[in-house]
Amino acid sequence: MTEKQFRRPWKGTMTRRERFLAQMNYRAFDRTVNMEFGYWAENYQTWDIFVKNGVKNEAEADRFFSLEPPLTVRGKTWLCPPFERRVVEDRGDKEVILDVDGLYLERPKDGHSTIPKYLRSSVETPEDWKRVKEEHFDRRHPGRAIDFARLDRLCADDRTEAVGVYTGSMIGDVRNLLTLEGLAYAVCDYPDMVEDMVETACLLVEDWLDAVLPRYRFDYAAGWEDICCKNGPLVNMDFFRSVVVPRYRRIGDKLHKYGVHLWYTDCDGDVRYLIPDFLDVGINCLFPYEVNSCVHPARLLEEYGGELRLMGGFDKMQMIAGKDAIKSYMKSIEPWVARGGYIPFCDHRCPPDVTPENYLYYLDLKEATFGLK
Repeated sequence: MTEKQFRRPWKGTMTRRERFLAQMNYRAFDRTVNMEFGYWAENYQTWDIFVKNGVKNEAEADRFFSLEPPLTVRGKTWLCPPFERRVVEDRGDKEVILDVDGLYLERPKDGHSTIPKYLRSSVETPEDWKRVKEEHFDRRHPGRAIDFARLDRLCADDRTEAVGVYTGSMIGDVRNLLTLEGLAYAVCDYPDMVEDMVETACLLVEDWLDAVLPRYRFDYAAGWEDICCKNGPLVNMDFFRSVVVPRYRRIGDKLHKYGVHLWYTDCDGDVRYLIPDFLDVGINCLFPYEVNSCVHPARLLEEYGGELRLMGGFDKMQMIAGKDAIKSYMKSIEPWVARGGYIPFCDHRCPPDVTPENYLYYLDLKEATFGLK
């Protein structure tokens, strides 16, 4: 082990690339992919195993625990340049800032992790969007230039690591820019503006894919949305199906043309309403599948058979509850992991409520259950 490794890598008989592709495509694999989705910022300050070993971020934690996440390469598929971040108001123990995403938000000065309070967006009217589009969404901005030398190294045909291509966001980033409340109103008040925002997002992703798909062989595609809460979608479903889904289809057609048939999107919350449309356009994997806002992984894997894949889905609340709960939950997912199409890890970033003792027990048990026999 290296100085910054706390755990030895799992044993295996396949390369990481071979294993990832086999497990996610329902083929025989030697043992499960050993990956996690990361940790809350507080964990790096409160977990003694992180503090005493100087582990300060997710990349260092991956090395520390000898995890093996696949690599996703990204282009500049949204704001370029970003907004200039600045403090616009001091409110005592809080401050209002304009962030790099164009949002005015209130947050605590002490920096503890919390969902910030969004006050308003830089885009509230079509006139705002016209200005922001000109300033931050130029498709030919030099900041969108691709570092092909770097990609040549990462995406070599003989690589042993799984490498995916980023497919951006068709509506999640739009929601972020408008705010959730702003999107709800804008879909009704300015539907043409919102559709133009979705189309702009799609064009930027298409520009990126047109540049890299003919040049490299990718193992998967990865997008981001976060457009669901525990009660379902955060976007009007009629608008989603008439405006967003056709853009997904354009992206999916490009991916399939170049042999990319595994496509996940990062969407929290209860995603069940979206799954039929996702599958229809080629999004066939959910990441990092959350349990408490949806259902046990077995329910979806049974319902959709080999069409659907999951990544995540280990209930963080069971990690908080303790070793007996962890063991019971691990047992409940065991046959579904063995079946393929499912890589288990904490269902979103691991919170500080999980003790290091419980987390290490979870990692040990995961290896004992799904490691090389």
